Amino acid sequence: MNIGILKEDLTKEWRVALTPAGAQALIKDGHKVFVEKDAASMCRFTDEDYEKVGAKIVYSSDEIIGRSDIILKIAPLTENEIDRVEDSKIVFAFWHLEVIGKKIFEKILAKKINTIGYEIIEDGKGNRPVLEVSSEIAGQLAIPIAQKCLQSNYNGRGILLGGIPGVPPAAIVILGAGVVGKAAVRNALGVGAHVSVLDIDIDKLRKLTEMYPGRITTAIANQYNIERGIKYADVFISAVRISASRTPHIISENMIKSMKKGSVFLDISIDQGGISETSRPTTPQDPIYIKHGVLHHCVPNIPSAVARTATYGLTNTALPYIKAVADHGINEAIENVPGLINGVCTLNGKCIKEPLKILYNI
Repeated sequence: MNIGILKEDLTKEWRVALTPAGAQALIKDGHKVFVEKDAASMCRFTDEDYEKVGAKIVYSSDEIIGRSDIILKIAPLTENEIDRVEDSKIVFAFWHLEVIGKKIFEKILAKKINTIGYEIIEDGKGNRPVLEVSSEIAGQLAIPIAQKCLQSNYNGRGILLGGIPGVPPAAIVILGAGVVGKAAVRNALGVGAHVSVLDIDIDKLRKLTEMYPGRITTAIANQYNIERGIKYADVFISAVRISASRTPHIISENMIKSMKKGSVFLDISIDQGGISETSRPTTPQDPIYIKHGVLHHCVPNIPSAVARTATYGLTNTALPYIKAVADHGINEAIENVPGLINGVCTLNGKCIKEPLKILYNI
């Protein structure tokens, strides 16, 4: 098959969909790989790096879209890109179709674009290998982001996460004990912060307690505990994810108003719509806004900040699925690769995800 790698909008996304090594693996299998010029510049991969492994550099997105059977991207296709895609193409991306909007979703169906969402591909054991890499990165980055936001020159509370002798550390409250939450806990403890974790799953909280005995506080994520936690938090991190659905507004505007002035609200759930009534997407160039005296950091693609590492991680986990579809076609790959069907949202002009059907009334 012909596989095309589109350049991302560099004002919003710095990753690229495949490393040169990933391109080489596909080429060795007999496929052709087309890469839009400078698509990987922010990852510090050059066009020459791709040419050395046999990929062809293309100078326009139109040519990539026109020549490719499979299109690889990080962000979802824009409405303009969808308009230029021929019927029945296969597109891998972090689609997050639950927040893409009905108009664009209907265009995807009309074009019979086969969408495969990296964020919901599974491995046959219930794990989401591609998403988990991005979640691990986001969780690790949450702590240095929080420290930056707390600095006085950003209008934060002007406190150090780990404190100093005679001065207590910052209080970090993490909502969600999944991959993002666990990574954030590890890094927060590493800098000496006081860490509390809320989750509805007692088993996840038990495992965290066993990992860090006596070092963290845990509680069930009910309304009472969330309201209590958000009031004393210097940093509140949302690490909640619901498959193929918008994240509900668990945090009300009144809860945000109850936070300390200059505290930080970091909404890692923003790629699914955000967890707070006050959340709105921001960009890596302008990541922070202040609402009710609280610094909001709501960047949907936090892993983009470490674009090279994130691209390696994406390639490591996504390549087997890309290769299977390229080698056998999407229908046969779905039948033979465990978990791939979980990542397929639209197939041959039909939506195959029930939550999306309900959401968009299809």
